[in-house]
Amino acid sequence: SIDKVVNLAAQAGVRYAIKKPKKYLNYNILGFLNIIQLSTEFKVSHLVYASTSSVYGNTKKFPTTENENTDNPLSFYAATKKCNEVIASSYSKLFNLKCSGLRFFTVYGPYGRPDMALFKFTKSIIDNDSLELFNNGKHYRDFTYIDDIIRGIYKIIKLTYSDKSHNIYNIGNGKSKFLKHFLNELEKNLGKKAKIIKKNLQKGDVYK
Repeated sequence: SIDKVVNLAAQAGVRYAIKKPKKYLNYNILGFLNIIQLSTEFKVSHLVYASTSSVYGNTKKFPTTENENTDNPLSFYAATKKCNEVIASSYSKLFNLKCSGLRFFTVYGPYGRPDMALFKFTKSIIDNDSLELFNNGKHYRDFTYIDDIIRGIYKIIKLTYSDKSHNIYNIGNGKSKFLKHFLNELEKNLGKKAKIIKKNLQKGDVYK
């Protein structure tokens, strides 16, 4: 008797995917396949699932629209999410399953992943430990607060489709910020300067 399904479960993170690709294959692709297969079997009216802004790769077009080409993801994590979108598109046609893929942009806030910059940087500054700053903080991120993400999900859950059975939505702040600016805000609010180890841009990371 389940009417709608929201699937936000996945193995996240660009860097960890380089070390443990099989985890991403099992959780993000096979796990997603299980969800969408069950959704068709139980005749769910609407499947909402999490994708990622990482599918855009190193695009040079900003603002980035949902119609942008996503055939060149830089990370295996992004590739698994792109695969989810393709699977959803296929299932929506085969089984008339309404699907909405949500491309999230750098979500932050309470209960966030501990490997995200917000928590790693904050802990390092408080503990007087050194932190690794990739690309000298000269790359952009579209930081989006968790409450805004939830509002977006809630609105999309309530949508009804008439013509198109698979839709993709960007959910982000819309205003990219330098990572260095993000770090400066943390320093200002904590009242302490960070000890920085400068690193090159991480493999698989996008500039903006």
